[in-house]
Amino acid sequence: MLKYLLMIIFLIPICLLNSCWWLVHSLMFLLSFIFMATTHTSAERRLAAYLALIYYYSFSLILLSLWICSLMITASSSVYISSYYSNFFIFFVLLLLVMLYCSFSSLNLLSFYIFFECSLIPTLFLILGWGYQPERIQAGIYLIFYTLVASLPLLLVLFKVSFVFGTLYFPLLNDFGSFYFMFYVFSIFAFLVKMPMFLFHLWLPSAHVEAPISGSMILAGVLLKLGGYGIFRVMKLISFLGLSFNFFWLSLSLFGGVVISFVCFRQVDLKSLIAYSSVAHMSMVIGGLMTMNWWGVMGSLSLMVGHGLCSSGLFCLSNIIYERLGSRSLLINKGMINLMPSMSLWWFLLSSSNMAAPPSLNLLGEISLLNSIISWSSYMIFMLIFLSFFSAVYTLYMYSYSQHGLYYSGVYTFSIGYLREYHLLFLHWFPLNILCLKGEYFYF
Repeated sequence: MLKYLLMIIFLIPICLLNSCWWLVHSLMFLLSFIFMATTHTSAERRLAAYLALIYYYSFSLILLSLWICSLMITASSSVYISSYYSNFFIFFVLLLLVMLYCSFSSLNLLSFYIFFECSLIPTLFLILGWGYQPERIQAGIYLIFYTLVASLPLLLVLFKVSFVFGTLYFPLLNDFGSFYFMFYVFSIFAFLVKMPMFLFHLWLPSAHVEAPISGSMILAGVLLKLGGYGIFRVMKLISFLGLSFNFFWLSLSLFGGVVISFVCFRQVDLKSLIAYSSVAHMSMVIGGLMTMNWWGVMGSLSLMVGHGLCSSGLFCLSNIIYERLGSRSLLINKGMINLMPSMSLWWFLLSSSNMAAPPSLNLLGEISLLNSIISWSSYMIFMLIFLSFFSAVYTLYMYSYSQHGLYYSGVYTFSIGYLREYHLLFLHWFPLNILCLKGEYFYF
């Protein structure tokens, strides 16, 4: 694992040279393909069942991080074209990738916590440095304070665990039983705010709306998954208390998902709508993880990977329109099928994936999560019916509102999509739908 990390670190000096934007971009894609090809084979050969499960989770999310970070550079070519501190931009993307790689591959609770928190710093710089409106400062403060205030109690609890057990190394820790209730509360709370769960989600839409396209892609694609990964890692330590108290988080997150679906209907900002839909999808992931059964855990992994690709692609589409019209309002972005007919195909493909239509990975994840949550409690079927139905409704609303109708008469000049943009959307959509053919990979 160290060789990949070293390659990312050695890319950092290159990015500070002039006109090395596309070189770093190509090398990051190369790294993604090497990682994809080599790690999978060695994992099956060497690791025992429990470690292999951890390894699969880590492997999938590291690969997702590499892929989304590579696509971030493709999507942000406006930074390069306008020469708006493009070297620093790539520096922060690589720094963020290092933090994510370390947090997904760490075997120590404290190092996981440190990298988990450090990933916020490059994200904050991306929002503050390359965001659009002056409100980005407030959005950055929201992001930092929500996540830090929720996570600081976890740090204190980790010191206590280290003092009592003498180690924070994952494989050496066992279930705490009823010994340490505060660890259960603070660890779950820290990760749920990061996911984010309903009631603690307000930082996410504001951060998305103010962030540049790269910030939105990494937020939706990978940073939300850190919370789910954290819950998965500590579930071994808190399974005894989880059996008693997980019903609360599960019920609240599914109820919140339904409420957020209603909030989506009222959005007039494209980015805001996609951001709220992320909260609704993550509520199902939380539900699956809290059931603590095999279907739930593996279904949440496939939905996290699927949502990471799909949501990131939708943010790219909204940015493509924003670069043309200078607005993300649905009142202005109407009738796009008249102006960009070939881009409408990509809107359709990614919207259908967002509502978990076959053959997307989201479908695989949602079926597994339906299985796991209904096997946990059959009453939850009512929440899940509403959640699945309304997720299709607001996605259809977004698609039909933006593509159909009379286009805004103030649009005089317009350019169709560039090859780079179609390439970017294809690289989101293709893995999202091709991975469904390899469904057994997620349920090994």
